[in-house]
Amino acid sequence: MVALPLFAAAFFASVQGPSYKVIQRIPIGGEGGWDYLTMDSPAHRLYISRGTHVMVLDVNSGKLVGDIPNTAGVHGVAIVSRLGKGYTSNGRDNTVTVFDLKTLKELKRIPVGNRPDAIWFDSASGRIFTFNGGSSDATAIDARSDAVAGTVQLDGKPEFPQTDGKGALYVNIEDKSEIQKLDTRTLKVTGSWPLAPGEEPSGLAFDVKDGLLFSTCSNGQMTISDVKAGKVVGAPKIGEGPDAAAFDPKLSLAFSSNGQDGTVTVIGKGAGGAWESLQTVTTQTSARTMALNTTSHRLDLIAAEFGPATDPNARRRPMVPNSAVILVLAPDR
Repeated sequence: MVALPLFAAAFFASVQGPSYKVIQRIPIGGEGGWDYLTMDSPAHRLYISRGTHVMVLDVNSGKLVGDIPNTAGVHGVAIVSRLGKGYTSNGRDNTVTVFDLKTLKELKRIPVGNRPDAIWFDSASGRIFTFNGGSSDATAIDARSDAVAGTVQLDGKPEFPQTDGKGALYVNIEDKSEIQKLDTRTLKVTGSWPLAPGEEPSGLAFDVKDGLLFSTCSNGQMTISDVKAGKVVGAPKIGEGPDAAAFDPKLSLAFSSNGQDGTVTVIGKGAGGAWESLQTVTTQTSARTMALNTTSHRLDLIAAEFGPATDPNARRRPMVPNSAVILVLAPDR
């Protein structure tokens, strides 16, 4: 093996980026499936949706510090730190639970659209948005008053959103394989574009500085959209069964968590300047959702063990009791 000159080695490392690996497995046990993970990096807390409740993990100590009960069909959590409140999207009873960030106690319950899934706080408008898969719309909630401010009809079934902090919101439309753009203040749809060659997008991450969206698609591609041009500019290969996406602005890396093959794909710019897969990290089968800690640059994923199928009509195999675990991935530099 020929040694690279120091300047060449440094250039290669800067292009390829850091190498990720699983550095910790935190057993959390408990009952229920899961959907989104939400990281509150300043508070060092990870919110873990578990079907009927939300577990709260202190990521510094690796210990569970609380639980939010009575959230039927919970999918996600949105945090509004400046108001000391959090919000859960409860898909089975078409509500949002407002809770106190310190005590985790319920403050209010707000009716929203049919089957709320993803939930997001937009700082520009001061509104919480739920994305309702059953009614193909988004409900806007004023975070100060916790009153519904309006509803936005969408082209189809919405998945995950992102915002630019200036009043523009982007959301994946799963059944139409497109991005829709909303104005968070006027609650109007202001644009859309197709995600081909990507199909059935779910996770969405945002490089706000360069105006790039990263959509994880079910056909094993991460489509990269330029929001100013309103078009796809790249589609690198990712793993099987992707769900969540993340983007680390300091490291200029995007991530896809792939539950079917138990991997995380690390996407960055290659030597030619194009976005491409730089690394595939082995995680665990079923680890399909994740959250990025913007302080430590670590990724947290949830996975569990599953037993043999006992019901041919069931969507999933039964989970082995108390086998849920948080996987922590970290870069080597």
